[in-house]
Amino acid sequence: MKITPLAIPEVLLITPARHGDERGWFSETFRQSALEEAGFKSTFVQDNHVRSTTRGIQRGLHYQKPPHAQDKLLRCVVGAIFDVAVDIRKGSPTYGQWVGAELSAENRQQLLVPKGFAHGYVTLTDACEVLYKVTDYYAPAAEGAVRWSDPAIGIDWPISLAEITANDRDNSAPLLDEIETPFEY
Repeated sequence: MKITPLAIPEVLLITPARHGDERGWFSETFRQSALEEAGFKSTFVQDNHVRSTTRGIQRGLHYQKPPHAQDKLLRCVVGAIFDVAVDIRKGSPTYGQWVGAELSAENRQQLLVPKGFAHGYVTLTDACEVLYKVTDYYAPAAEGAVRWSDPAIGIDWPISLAEITANDRDNSAPLLDEIETPFEY
């Protein structure tokens, strides 16, 4: 398993090894001890599975506020997505900056998005399925969001904004400068 910090080093790109022969392949997709060696000490408590039917489906930018803040470990098992983490930690030298990676069934890469980051993705293919682990249980009262199209963040989505379909909640989420972030650097 290869673990690589991105430009915002708290966000990790994880590439599991794949071992194959004429029968197919085997891949270890999660190992707590490998994450601990990379500095991640939290425990995952819930797994989620999301299916999106068409290219251009936008989900996020979401986060959960303390005491229910979540670290997330995401992977795309069918199709491809462009996955993004936005730093919303007050006082962080990278506040308001984003990092992203293409996650696909083909490249097997995963993104570890820590607490203090808003998270979202757009589907790059039809029929995408995303699996992700979280370190706290979903709590509706703790939900927070930042608008995925906020020009101040300037995410360089790999498909045109005209091709992106988001729900009303995500389209009307507050801009970054309108939120009271509960996270400190």
